[in-house]
Amino acid sequence: MGIEELYALYLKSEKVVIDSRKIEKGDLFFAFSGENFDAATLAGEVIEKGAVAVVVENEKYAQSQKNIYYFPSTLKALQELSKLHRSTLKIPIIGLTGSNGKTTTKELIYAVLKEKYKVQYTRGNLNNHIGVPLSLLSIKPQHEMAVIEMGANHQKEIELLCTFSQPDFGYITNFGKAHLEGFGGVEGVIKGKSELYDYLISHDKTILVNEEDSVQVEKTKSYPKKITFGTEHSDYYFGMKSENHRVGISFNGCEAISQLTGDYNFANLCAAVSLGLYFGVENEKIVQAVENYSPTNMRSQVTKKAGKTLVLDTYNANPSSMEASLKNFHLYEGSKTIIMGDMLELGIHSEEEHRRILDLAFHLNFDQIITVGPIFKKINSGKPAFTNTQEAIDYFKKNPVTSQNVLLKGSRGIALEKLIDFI
Repeated sequence: MGIEELYALYLKSEKVVIDSRKIEKGDLFFAFSGENFDAATLAGEVIEKGAVAVVVENEKYAQSQKNIYYFPSTLKALQELSKLHRSTLKIPIIGLTGSNGKTTTKELIYAVLKEKYKVQYTRGNLNNHIGVPLSLLSIKPQHEMAVIEMGANHQKEIELLCTFSQPDFGYITNFGKAHLEGFGGVEGVIKGKSELYDYLISHDKTILVNEEDSVQVEKTKSYPKKITFGTEHSDYYFGMKSENHRVGISFNGCEAISQLTGDYNFANLCAAVSLGLYFGVENEKIVQAVENYSPTNMRSQVTKKAGKTLVLDTYNANPSSMEASLKNFHLYEGSKTIIMGDMLELGIHSEEEHRRILDLAFHLNFDQIITVGPIFKKINSGKPAFTNTQEAIDYFKKNPVTSQNVLLKGSRGIALEKLIDFI
C-alpha cells in the first residue's frame, strides 16, 4: 500500500489515533513500536473495536484482508500522510513557536479567531514530530483556518515541522533560555526557532512581528510581508491594563481584562488581538474572547484554595519564564511563599542558571522559599529543599503553608501540581 491509498482510507475515517485505548468506531490507528512494546500486537483487537484500518511497521502483523497494512515506518507514514493532507487544504494555517508562552498564545489566538471562523488548533501539547502531523490530520472540511503549535528542543526540528504544517502565517513568541542543552545555548535557541522565519521568508508567507522584541525585528527587518504590533508605528498598537494582578489590553477604544496573571502575558494578548483584527473579527467579539479565556492547563493559572491565592505555572519552566514569574509574583500584596521546581534540559548551564534564579528569589525577599528537585536541593542552602514532590508532600503534611499567596513554578518533569492538595 502507498500513501495515496492510505489517504483514501483516512478520508473515510473519523479520526487518526495512536493510543489503542482511545479507539472508537471509524478511527484510523497507527501502531507505534518501542523498546518494550509494539502496538501492532493489538492490531486485530483494534479492528474488532471498529477501526477502519491499522498501520503497522512489523510486517508479520500485516493482514490486508483485515485492513491491517504494513509500512516500513509508522512514524514516516503518519508524517507523509499529514503532508499529503496539508497539500489539499485551501485554508490559512498559522504556525507558532517560541521559548515561552506559545501554548497560551495559541489558545488565545484560537479563542479570538473562533469568534468568526471555524478553527482547528493544536490540542494539548501535540506540538512535536508526532503531534504536529496528528494536529494537521484533525483538520476537517468544515474548518476555515488552523493554528498549529510547533515545539522544539534542538536544531532543525522547527524546519522539519514546517515541512508538514507549511504555515501561511507565522509567529515566534520570544527567544528565551529554554532547552539550552539541545540547542547549545541562547544563540542556538535563536537559530533553531528562527527556522520558522526561514520557511516563511523562502515561501513568501506572512510573519507576525512584535516590534518591541529586538531579535524579531532584526530577523525580519528586510522582509516586507509582515503584520506588526508593539510600537506606535506598528500596524497594531495596544495599551496594557492591569486589574487584581490580571493583565489586560486596550485597543480601538475597547478594553479587555484577561484571566491571566503577569505582564509577561501582555505580548501573548497582543499577538492574538493583532491576528483577530487582521482577520476581521469584531472588536466586541475580541473583547469577549479575551475576557472569557480561562487557562486550565497549569500555565499562568490563578485559583483560590482554603483562603489562599495559588498561582499555578507548573507545566514548564526555564530561566526566562522563571524570572518573569518571580518578578510578577513579587508584586502580589500580602505574605508570599514560592515553591520552585528544577528547570530541566539546561545542560552545562543548569547549575549556573538555578543558582541565579535562587539568588533572585532571595533578593525578592519572599516570606518562604521552597525548592523541589535535585538541582535546586544541591545549591539551596537556605532550605527547605526536597529531591522530589513526595518529600515535599511529607513536609507539607506536618508544616502547612500559611502565606496568603503561593506560587508553584517548575518544569513538567517535577510535577509540582501534585502538591496542590497538600498546601
